[in-house]
This record gives sequence, structure tokens and C-alpha cells, in this order.
Amino acid sequence: MTVNFSNIGVIGAGAMGRGIAQIAAQAGSEVLLLDSFDGAAARGRDAVLAQWQKQQEKGKLDAAQRDALSARIRAVDSMEALAGCDLVIEAVVEDLEVKRKLFKELEAVVSPSATLATNTSSLSVTAIAAAMKHPGRMAGFHFFNPVPLMKVVEVVAGFKTDAEVCKRLAGYATQMGHSAVQAKDTPGFIVNHAGRGYGTEALRIAGEGVADFATIDRILKDQAGFRLGPFELLDLTALDVSHPVMESIYRQYYEEPRYRPSVITAQRLAAGALGRKTGEGFYRYPDGAMQQIPEPPVPTVESIPSVWVSPRAARRPELLRLVHALGAQLESGATPSSAALIVVAPLGFDVTTVAAVERLDATRTVGIDMMADDAATKRRVLATNPATRRDMRDAAHALFARDGKAVSVIRDSGGFVTQRVVATIVNIACDMCQQGVCSPADLDTAVRLGLGYPQGPLAMGDLYGPTNMLEVLFNLQTVYGDPRYRPSPWLRRRGALGLSLTHEEE
Repeated sequence: MTVNFSNIGVIGAGAMGRGIAQIAAQAGSEVLLLDSFDGAAARGRDAVLAQWQKQQEKGKLDAAQRDALSARIRAVDSMEALAGCDLVIEAVVEDLEVKRKLFKELEAVVSPSATLATNTSSLSVTAIAAAMKHPGRMAGFHFFNPVPLMKVVEVVAGFKTDAEVCKRLAGYATQMGHSAVQAKDTPGFIVNHAGRGYGTEALRIAGEGVADFATIDRILKDQAGFRLGPFELLDLTALDVSHPVMESIYRQYYEEPRYRPSVITAQRLAAGALGRKTGEGFYRYPDGAMQQIPEPPVPTVESIPSVWVSPRAARRPELLRLVHALGAQLESGATPSSAALIVVAPLGFDVTTVAAVERLDATRTVGIDMMADDAATKRRVLATNPATRRDMRDAAHALFARDGKAVSVIRDSGGFVTQRVVATIVNIACDMCQQGVCSPADLDTAVRLGLGYPQGPLAMGDLYGPTNMLEVLFNLQTVYGDPRYRPSPWLRRRGALGLSLTHEEE
């Protein structure tokens, strides 16, 4: 197979540059690796060769294959050495002026037909190309770290980028074994933009005292299927990386409320509690391993009171079957008896509002999150209101843990943890589709591969139901009066028509 670019240059021999050089050589390209620091390019080449040596030792390559790959990558010490390249990718420091200067110099060295690409993750491709004489030949080619393992690359068209350039780069990404997704030149492109909902909403929930960091992580892993909780993820990526990205996207979108950063991360950044690499973040890491925080035990209760379930509860038939299966006595009256445990299951509303609107005894009222099918989750989440009696809270906890499923009890807020976080993720994704940042298919692919979500955000919205997403957001707006929960027009239209969020318009 003939590769789209047979001779490529990679400028920057750090982790990203080395990774790009590795997969380019594996695709069949001859690769020249350049770095401005003395010896860095040679060390980068050695690091790539070490990776291939490990693959040989594991039986993934034979000696001949390893040697053939090694012959395709060379370290060079001047930009002039890149003159014969038909593609040059820069992976240098995230500084606009540094990148502009580099491309201006590079343009004078390579042939007029050569394609130029930037691996920037946060800067405008248009702004980087603005200093070039021929900006049409330059595009964003954003890989994720570690490059050989993260199988997605964002191909980003600047304002003046030629369409053919993006087409060739996307084809080349496929030849390198990656999935190419095409994006407009907007802040955060696809992955960093779509990823705003997970961490920022979890930080708001923690900031309101609804639940602690470990509980929020457990809920989102066990209820929604995320591989890492938001605070585990922030510790992994480190706050000196994550918090500036939050601030950058917030500023670039002119203080759009959906992207508002948190004082929690700002304070921890200032304190140097960055995460795993400093030994302390949202968790502690003695000897490099995360210190597990024990989960509160299930309370011991002598007897469970009869249970009355609100007629307005989400998934009420399923909830009634669950309560019956757990061995509680169900009340069928229009109103609860004076001793009953009252169970509500709102979407978006807080338990306090439901108790007030339905004229229920708040001291005996507990909420349960039923947005998802109970059989599909590993954890149930209950919420008290400020008036809930301790005996009723303990009875509800003990009841819903009877079959051995984990239970978390949180403080009252608009929506439950999963409802708020998932609805925010879905809403931001729908707004990206409204803006035409990318296609719905590329959005889901990029987020699933780039962030490791259990589904793409649009598929996630379909799983929980577009009308449910709308109900959660509308009710959150009512509870908080905050514009960050205003539903995207793209979501509203599809929800109103009963269309799948992954539906592509004709």
C-alpha cells in the first residue's frame, strides 16, 4: 500500500512527537525527527526504537520487522534537512508565537506542494497559519497521548485550509491505524470541547456539598459506566494541565456559563495538589498507589416501614416491582399513611421541591434516581432533603441495599449526580452539533476514543432518552435559575420530534 505521505518530518521530540514519528514509520513513511534542544531528536529516536524492541520481545514483531522500522526513522539537526518532506507535523510547546515563527520559517524551506500540520490541542489553527504566505496548505492534526494507543486524531480545518489537505491528512491517519475525525477550528476542537461537561459539572456538585469526591466517582462509574470517575481522571491528567484548559475554553467562548471553571481546582492548583504526579490530589497516592476511601456501611435497621411511591415517580412500574422484590410492604392508597416511607423519583427536580409540590411529609420523603434501568446499573443513589428524618434515611438505605447492590445516599440538589452530569455532557454535545463543529458521527467517535466514555455523548443521550434529557435540563433551570442548563436548540428539536440524537439530517 502506498502511503499518502512517503517522507514526513516531525518537529518536537517530546512524548507527542515521538509517538507521531512511531506510528508514521509503522505506516510506511520515512521519518525525520527534529528538535531545537541538542540531542533531543536522537534521544527521541532511541525511545521509539526501544518501543519496537519491547514489541519484539513480546512477540509482536520479529527482528527483521524491527530493523526495517528502525531504518525508517532518523534524527536531524536542522530545519533545512526537512526540505524534501511532503508533510511536516509540528509538536512543540503550546505557544502561539513560537508556532507562528516556526511555520513561517518552515514555509521557506519545504516545497510549495508540501503539507504542513500542527498538533496543537488548544490554539487556533487559523491564528497559527495567519503568519504564513500560503495558509491553505496548513491544518490541525491533533493526536492524543500516548499516540500509539489513543486511536483517534482530530483533523482541523483553519479558516483558509484547503479541503484537499484535510482529506489527505484524514486518509493518512487511517493508514496509521487511527480513526480520523474532522472538526472546525473552534476552541477545544471536538474532544476537549465535549469533555467540558464531565469534570466541570462534577466539580459543581462537589462544590454544593451534595456528595464527596469519592462518592461522586463511585456513582458515575457504577451508575453510568464511566471507566474513571471525574476526580480520578483529574488526578490522572494533573490539575496543572486540566485547570488551564478549563480556563482557556471558558475565556475563548466569552465566558459561556456551561464551561465555567471551579474554584476547587484553582485552589488545589495553587496548593500544588495536582494529582498522582505530586502524590496528592483529590485522593492520596502513598507509594504511587491510590489510597482507597472506604464506603459508608449499610445501616442496621430493625424493621422497614411500609413504602408509598409517588404517582409521578420516573419509571414508577419498575420502581414498584423493585420495592416489592426487596421485600417491603407497598402502600397503594392515593396518599401515604402516617408512618410510611415516602419514595419519589424526580428527573431534574430536587426532593424538596417534589415534597412541597406534591404536599408530602418532607420528614419521611427520600428520593431515588430512576433515570436509568435499575437492572443495568451497579449502584442505586438515594437523596434526602433537609427535613428527612435519620430513621427514614437509614430505612431507605437498608431497603435498597437488601439485594447486595451498592447504595449511595447524597444530599438534596436539583437532579441527582448522574442526571446532572449526563445531561450536561449531552447538552454540550448537542450544542456542538448546532454550531456545526463536526458531524454527529465524528463527535461520538472522537469522545468515545479520546475520552474513553462508555458511549459517545449523543448515543448516551439516546440511551437515557432525549425527552428525559430535556426534562432534566428544564427542571434544573427551574431549580437553579442558571443559564448553563438551558437546552440546546438541537436537542430541543430532536426531543420534540422523537428523533434519535445520532440521526443525521438529509
